[in-house]
Amino acid sequence: MAWPRQRTEWLPLTLGQLDFWQEYRAHRGKAVSTVAHLTRLHGDLDHAALSAAIRDCIAESDVMCLRFRERDGIPEQMIDPALAPVLREMDLRGETDPDSRARSMMQEDLDRPLDLLTGPLAAQWLVRTDDNDWMWYCRGHHIFLDGYSMALIERRVARLYAHHATGDDPGDPFLPFPDYLREESEYRASDRHASNGAFWQDRIAAAPRLAVLDKGSEDYPQTQRCAATDLHHLSAPLRTAGERFGMGWPDALTLLTGLWLWGHPESDQGRACTDRVVWLPFQSRMGSVGSRIPAMAVNILPFRVAADPTHDLTETLRNMARDLRKHRRHGRYRIEQITLDQGIPAGRRYFFSPLINVMPFDPPRLPGADIGQEVLAAGPGDGFNIGFAADSCGDGLTLYLEADPRLTPDALFRHHADGLPRFLQQCLCDDDGAASLQELLRLSPA
Repeated sequence: MAWPRQRTEWLPLTLGQLDFWQEYRAHRGKAVSTVAHLTRLHGDLDHAALSAAIRDCIAESDVMCLRFRERDGIPEQMIDPALAPVLREMDLRGETDPDSRARSMMQEDLDRPLDLLTGPLAAQWLVRTDDNDWMWYCRGHHIFLDGYSMALIERRVARLYAHHATGDDPGDPFLPFPDYLREESEYRASDRHASNGAFWQDRIAAAPRLAVLDKGSEDYPQTQRCAATDLHHLSAPLRTAGERFGMGWPDALTLLTGLWLWGHPESDQGRACTDRVVWLPFQSRMGSVGSRIPAMAVNILPFRVAADPTHDLTETLRNMARDLRKHRRHGRYRIEQITLDQGIPAGRRYFFSPLINVMPFDPPRLPGADIGQEVLAAGPGDGFNIGFAADSCGDGLTLYLEADPRLTPDALFRHHADGLPRFLQQCLCDDDGAASLQELLRLSPA
């Protein structure tokens, strides 16, 4: 359970947080880096237990009450209990359309920019829309929350609900946020950090030239091209193919999508290039205290896709998987440090596009409840983004595409939206994996 939170000293920001601070400074007054999830709950739930679980989780989550300041041009952060969000409970059962009313209120909240210098930055709502229906709204800023953090919070609330409702063991509380900052500082001073840096120096030197942009020049579109495609019929074939290729299904999906982009680099003509770079999020939490602390810990790394179109799919994926494992062994090394190592000044950064993000997160499970989840806001994205969401077994697989309409014409966007699912199905239904990439890409729509 939670312990009394104390106001601490001013603390430094991590490299990842500094990047979001600079973005905030460049786009102050704009709702750019808000993150928010909506969890819908249906069932005969104990409302008091659910409220208590969310309040307890707030009390355990240091990052929900972070205060920021800038001193002599250097940003700092402090855990300030006065900024902890108060659970806002609303009963809309008397409304004509309670769901629409709740969503309208959430959108109004999302449209308001979050000011890091004034706060507060986190919000927790519990909205009752019917006798057996609730909407739990969890919102924060990307400077202290990433997708894994949201999943941590959701699972923790589920565990605490079971405790309050049925007397189950509440489990271990979150660790203090300063523990994560301390571990990051120790890693950056370690020999491992130096060896990881050498690895990335070599990798960047061997990769195609990476696009760079000026921080603050991002003109994030108000409206993106978006598409969502139900791929639940590919869940079982994907698990089978992962076993056949000798890797987990998330890696198989990531690599297959990388091959699709490799074969369709700039147009919808289906011509394969020699190699290209895609960007992959990396959850640097394995073996870290970050596995028990909500924080902005996700990294983003370049992955070079190089293949021979005459080779068969199995050989190609196994070679790529070996390379991906190498990347992950060095994945804690921050992209911001890689950028500095390459001599790119602090006012510039890499253009993270195209990006492939596979999110194999189990939804929270509450006794007696059916759960549905939506990502309402996930922060900014560059260029072209391909996301997949499913539970840890791959069930409920859904493809999400987002693109800046100024960079991705409608015809090209529709080509990816239609062609990628077909390409995945072709690859997953190639039972022996003997088809060449050339054959598989020729089968995809041109």
